[in-house]
Amino acid sequence: MESRSRSMHKLTAKICPFLFLFLAHAAHCFYLPGVAPEDFHKGDPLKVKVNKLTSIKTQLPYSYYSLPFCPPKKIVDSTENLGEVLRGDRIENSPYVFKMREPQMCTVLCRITLDAKTAKQFKEKIDDEYRVNMILDNLPLIVPIRRSDQDSSTVYQLGYHVGLKGQYSGSKEERYFIHNHLAFTVKYHRDPQTDSARIVGFEVKPYSIKHEYEGEWNEKSRLTTCDPHNKRTVVSSNTPQEVEAKKEIIFTYDVEYQESDVKWASRWDAYLLMNDDQIHWFSIVNSLMIVLFLSGMVAMIMLRTLYRDISRYNELETQEEAQEETGWKLVHGDVFRPPSNSDLLCVYVGTGVQFLGMVLVTMIFAVFGFLSPSNRGGLMTAMLLLWVFMGIFAGYASARLYKMFKGAEWKKLAFRTACMFPGIVFAIFFVLNAIIWGQKSSGAVPFGTMFALVLMWFGISVPLVFVGGYVGFKKPAIEDPVKTNKIPRQIPEQAWYMNPTFSILIGGILPFGAVFIELFFILTSIWLNQFYYIFGFLFLVFIILLITCAEITIVLCYFQLCSEDYLWWWRSYLTSGSSALYLFLYTTFYFFTKLEITKLVSGLLYFGYMLIASYAFFVLTGTIGFYACFWFTRLIYSSVKID
Repeated sequence: MESRSRSMHKLTAKICPFLFLFLAHAAHCFYLPGVAPEDFHKGDPLKVKVNKLTSIKTQLPYSYYSLPFCPPKKIVDSTENLGEVLRGDRIENSPYVFKMREPQMCTVLCRITLDAKTAKQFKEKIDDEYRVNMILDNLPLIVPIRRSDQDSSTVYQLGYHVGLKGQYSGSKEERYFIHNHLAFTVKYHRDPQTDSARIVGFEVKPYSIKHEYEGEWNEKSRLTTCDPHNKRTVVSSNTPQEVEAKKEIIFTYDVEYQESDVKWASRWDAYLLMNDDQIHWFSIVNSLMIVLFLSGMVAMIMLRTLYRDISRYNELETQEEAQEETGWKLVHGDVFRPPSNSDLLCVYVGTGVQFLGMVLVTMIFAVFGFLSPSNRGGLMTAMLLLWVFMGIFAGYASARLYKMFKGAEWKKLAFRTACMFPGIVFAIFFVLNAIIWGQKSSGAVPFGTMFALVLMWFGISVPLVFVGGYVGFKKPAIEDPVKTNKIPRQIPEQAWYMNPTFSILIGGILPFGAVFIELFFILTSIWLNQFYYIFGFLFLVFIILLITCAEITIVLCYFQLCSEDYLWWWRSYLTSGSSALYLFLYTTFYFFTKLEITKLVSGLLYFGYMLIASYAFFVLTGTIGFYACFWFTRLIYSSVKID
């Protein structure tokens, strides 16, 4: 109960600043970690914190002290925001003692003796390639790795591996070795006037070394393998420390300080330029050019075709000519007939509006730098809070459409709008969380946080949906531009290419094509533990996605109406929404080609989260397509003279 209440306290402490973000007059309450620089003078203590252990093979984070590393006298949890808790971050203090610009050599951290259980724990984490993550002045720890290609450039890896597997020379038996010596490098930018410095880099080179000493071990024992008095340092792992039961491990570390020309404002550049950015930029620009070209072609064809059609229909004078008319005007008496399951369509359209508002505002915040990587968990926290507050638009949009369909039970509709999508997502999330909990991972969301999410849902989101629904239902109903016949018209037999399933599947290809290259980098950042921060390009791709969804749906809707099929309501939603199917298929392809996940639990987590993402993408793109078609049909039928 104590840990639960602590989680709730942490959550409450961090939600407040984000709530106040929306109120300009209370902006003084808002603080982004990493935005306010901290100056250090020589000898000032530096707080080194430890974060979760991560693995791209299992995708299950664990707290640092789940392994028998050297603990401080008292383990203190740092306050985490909602996004950090959901990400599995567990930031705690460490026994490492750093003093600004005071180098240390071969400082002994502690000495432990492994038993069978602890040796097995270390071996399992080494097998799964777990990395240790640490933080200094809000900068994550990175390992510089020099490439072996022609330019010999340096790339950076987040965190260092717990250990490695190898063989002794002359032996084929595989052994496990632990990284028990860490050579830290703290880079700083010095102000010559005040002699204060700001930290701009935090790097480490891990080594595995079997430390030796003379006599019995005590606190004053001096190591023969690493001695600051004789200036003997660890520079290689030639005599590595094996992980085996009943073997002792001595943990040591060095601290080196390097003055850097990198200014504090640019200190994140090393983290954000981890990939080959030339390929990234070229691929995105290439994709955007193709999509823009296709969009231009589609728009031009539509304008010319529609202009000719409307001119021809308006020139019809006699009744005989009117009876001979074909194409989309022929179904004017049925085109605005309410669809089957109209309530469900209203629910999904309202949810899509909520999702669109959340994504749009999040993108704008991200583009302006409010959600930088220095603000850990900020992106997820902002998205959750925006989702909750966008509930009012969901209620309004669904109620307006519902009233147009002559619906009367707006309260029932508002409740379904508030609960259907979040309920399905929450059910999947709850099952996945139970699986993570069973693995004793720090990625499992605590009960207190889960309760807070439910409270946000039913305490804020649901009431706001009802408020929006009330306002939307009180407004006058949207009037159709043409009257609907009492008797439905029979739909003629359609050509094979106008089959609903075929046209829906075809419609999803172009929207997916607009995002799939960017999707690769997003998936890489999520599952391969890298930073993603090209929000400017992402925002541009998102706008292109909106345009593409709208145009492809309008084109296919036009062809459908021309073939005298007036059942466009659901098909317009599913046409652009089908891009979510391609997204899920691509994530499956990515799983088998790019990831090294072998455990069943990790695979279930991956496909569970990707199913949620695909479902959200379906709701978003489907709503865009629906509204584009809704606007298009009202436009063309109000532009012609109906006898």
